[in-house]
Amino acid sequence: MGNDTLEHCALALVEYQGEWLDADGKLNKLMQDRTLFTDSVEQSERALEAARRAGMHIVHVGLRFSPGYPELGKARSGLRAAIPRAGTFRKGTPGSAFVEPFVPRTGEWVVEGRTGASGFAGSNLESMLRNNGVETIYLMGYASHVCVESTLRDAHDRGYDVVVLTDATAAFNRDQQRHFEEAVVHHFGRGIKTSTFVQWLQTVGH
Repeated sequence: MGNDTLEHCALALVEYQGEWLDADGKLNKLMQDRTLFTDSVEQSERALEAARRAGMHIVHVGLRFSPGYPELGKARSGLRAAIPRAGTFRKGTPGSAFVEPFVPRTGEWVVEGRTGASGFAGSNLESMLRNNGVETIYLMGYASHVCVESTLRDAHDRGYDVVVLTDATAAFNRDQQRHFEEAVVHHFGRGIKTSTFVQWLQTVGH
């Protein structure tokens, strides 16, 4: 924000897919603070609608793994072990599908090849951003303290300015969310509310 021009900014949506957003999604069931989660979805809708209306670059950062999860190997711990064990984000399943109103539209970018917690891991995200002159990433999605945080840290270290829409993210519970917002975000970017983002778009959009 501030001196940002719209053409050099992108809104990145992390995992607005069935595993999180469908009532029977495997990760949806892990959300302990339902109010936190529901509110974050509502704010995410507001942010995306405003960004689309303003003509902002929009990039969908999902996860999709091949049957058998060969991309993740035979890990003993961490997400590389947990994802195959849980059976999440397999290609062709409802859990890996984007959910309305977050389904990509014509002209919006969809990340391919991602294999890790960071949206940049193994993917074409960097090429999309660099080749289109993006300097500032507005970030929202799930979970705050896992893949959103990993993407935030990675983007910072790659030289991007990163702005987290804090109320358009959610962790599994309020303590995790508070830690993310108060102890993590300011080291790698800055956090704002969705209302501030929408107001800014109204001044710079077309």
